[in-house]
Amino acid sequence: MTQSPAITVAALLVMAAPLLAAEIPQGQRRSGFTFMAPETKAMQNDDAANPGMLWVLDGEKLWNGKAGAAGNACADCHNDARVSMKGVAARYPVYDKSRGRPVDLEQRINLCRAEHQQATPLAYESHDLLALTAFIAQQSRGIEISAGSDRELEPFVAHGRELFMQRQGQLNLACANCHDDNWDRHLAGSPITQAHPTGYPEYRLEWQTLGSLQRRLRSCISGIRAQPYDYGAPELVELELYLMSRAKGMPMNVPGVRP
Repeated sequence: MTQSPAITVAALLVMAAPLLAAEIPQGQRRSGFTFMAPETKAMQNDDAANPGMLWVLDGEKLWNGKAGAAGNACADCHNDARVSMKGVAARYPVYDKSRGRPVDLEQRINLCRAEHQQATPLAYESHDLLALTAFIAQQSRGIEISAGSDRELEPFVAHGRELFMQRQGQLNLACANCHDDNWDRHLAGSPITQAHPTGYPEYRLEWQTLGSLQRRLRSCISGIRAQPYDYGAPELVELELYLMSRAKGMPMNVPGVRP
């Protein structure tokens, strides 16, 4: 029976696991955009061709629409998102003092809905939550990532790094086996990037829809035959935080387009 390319490469990664390399030096770190084919780059760069912009447009409507028992719109508190939300997504996940832990942008949106709009939180991967997240994150396009800078976040960044380096699943692989040791190779025909989340939420041609970073992390964890964390789990937020912190200095380019 012929093995699939994904299984073949996974087997090679397992054999290479004892030779785990150090983290990618700062000077060699690259956005996932730089690994893409010319046609994928062109699709991302053209707002008229980028399918993720459909969610951004819907997010703008939601931003200005009244919601919940309080009858408030996001714009009633934050005014013009192009001003008030500029650079915000580049700082997330952030430390929430009232909860004593980091929250990501999707969680912040739902906290605002519950606390200020008296509205039901939006489901993870729902169209409306992705649309609002994409609209807010798109206001940070071109702004350098600065997440993980607060001292309160240091232990959570460290734990996110531990999770990134931790072997798990039936394939006994860590995130680092692909994204630190084998970047710029290919897995199932797609380039292996360095896992810098500069374009989330992003449109993946594989999914034929927009998706969050947590969806991608869960997909990778399932791919190594491990049990994925639930959406919103502290472990996923800490992984997000670590990945954003190691992408520090790279410009945001939401919504990204990937294979």
